[in-house]
Order: sequence, then structure tokens, then C-alpha cells
Amino acid sequence: MTRPPTAAQRHVIETADPVTGRLRGTQAQLAALVRRGLAFRHPRPPHDHFLTPAGHRVREVPEPVAPAPAPAAGDSGVFTARIGGEESPASGPARLREVHSAWQGLLELRRMTSPDGATDRPCGWERAHLVQAAALALEAAGHRPASQESAGYQVRATPQPEAVAVREPDPEELRACAVTLERAGWQVSAHTEPRTGARYVLASPRRA
Repeated sequence: MTRPPTAAQRHVIETADPVTGRLRGTQAQLAALVRRGLAFRHPRPPHDHFLTPAGHRVREVPEPVAPAPAPAAGDSGVFTARIGGEESPASGPARLREVHSAWQGLLELRRMTSPDGATDRPCGWERAHLVQAAALALEAAGHRPASQESAGYQVRATPQPEAVAVREPDPEELRACAVTLERAGWQVSAHTEPRTGARYVLASPRRA
């Protein structure tokens, strides 16, 4: 049975970049994670360390601790793309910088994990986090997410494997969202709700 990470190793894992999985820690900590298959050292300078899929799984499984009050939205300090419908969405220049940084980090992750270094199609992280990935592509392109005060896009999971639904009440904006996702490496198709007649887009990550 594999030993669980030490408290120090788990801290390094949990503080990794939420999009790229880039790690920060001492050389001894990083080397120990590499030996356990939870991280890898990038072959190109500056030879940063990143989480492997096993390392990402460790971060997604909560450490068994005594129950504690859940933090309020935005208190964790971890970037989360706006999927539409948030009660108190962040806005302003600071949010724009966060979104830009997250998108650039995602493009770098695509480059590092693609055999040919391409950035024009989604990577494994995006396939494992479909709603967040699609929402990040939309928010990074300047589309406005829905809020309780105003209309905008909403990204939601669907019963279909590797597909999300994007809704936007403005037909022109919905088409613009579809174009953005296509440019970001997603396959899109337009659909109509049978009962309401509302238009929406299904999007799934392109593989080639």
C-alpha cells in the first residue's frame, strides 16, 4: 500500500498552481514527489516541477481531518473561472489580470503536455474539468458571465461524456461564444430546447 504524502508534501501539492500544476517547494520536497510519481521535472529550462495526474488526484482527494466550516466563496485564494450565475462575482482590473494569467497558464500546460507542443487543442486537465475549462476560455475572451443582476453566458455539465452546454439569451452573443470556443480548440454544435425553444451550444474538447 502506498504511503500517503507527508504533511509538508501535501502542502506543496495543495499550493500548486490550480491550472498548470506548477509546484513550489524545496529541492528535497520536489525530488521526493518525483520519486513517488506525484510530480515531474520539466526537461527544458528553468526545469520547473509540475504535478503528474497522480499528483492532481492527491490534491482533489481531501485529507481526512476534523470537519471545519466551509470558506466563503472567494476566500480560498484559488482561481475559479466564472461559469455564470454566481451570486457575488468578482470584477474589475484585478479579476481581468487573474483571468489573463490563468489562460496563459492553461496555454502553457497545453504546450507542455502535447506531444507536438501545440496549444490549439484542449489538454488532459481541461477534459477532466470541462465546465471550468470552457468557462475560462469564454471569460478570457471577454464574454460576460450571467449574474443575478444581468444576463450573460452560463456553462453547465451535461449527461453526455466530454460535453458542456453553453446558454446565452442573446442569439448574437451565443454565436460569439461558439466562435470563441471553436478558436480555443472545442467542437461546437447549435441546438434548441424542445420544450422552450431556447437556443444553446454543446461544446466538447477537440482531440485532433
